Amino acid sequence: MANSTQLKTKPAADPAQQANMMAVVAPAVGWLIPGAGHIIQKRWIRGLLLLASIGSLFALGLMMQGHIYKANGGDILDILGFIGDLGAGGMYIVTLAMNGGQGAIAFAIADYGTKFMIVAGLLNFIAVADAYHIAIGKKR
Repeated sequence: MANSTQLKTKPAADPAQQANMMAVVAPAVGWLIPGAGHIIQKRWIRGLLLLASIGSLFALGLMMQGHIYKANGGDILDILGFIGDLGAGGMYIVTLAMNGGQGAIAFAIADYGTKFMIVAGLLNFIAVADAYHIAIGKKR
């Protein structure tokens, strides 16, 4: 009877999920250069596909004269646009440094370009999370 009423204890943390150096480096590098977090973990195809898709989305958005959002405390949509753009990592930083994406959205194609760059950043956030889960052994 004592066995059936004992409280079950929580098992120890899985060693594969404990923090290691790759769990810090892969997401950081993956944010800075899309797909690089997978490439340094020898996930070549996935990393190259992420680099190609995120890079082309961002580049197409710039070619469509899309707008890059800067950090500000204004409108909630501007803040959300900034968070989306920030996800693109190094591409966002380089574009800001070169004063790209600062034109006014005067026609529909530029608005599509803005959305392309935001989606590229959001996709990169998902790729960073994926690189982290691979690094801790939670995903193959």
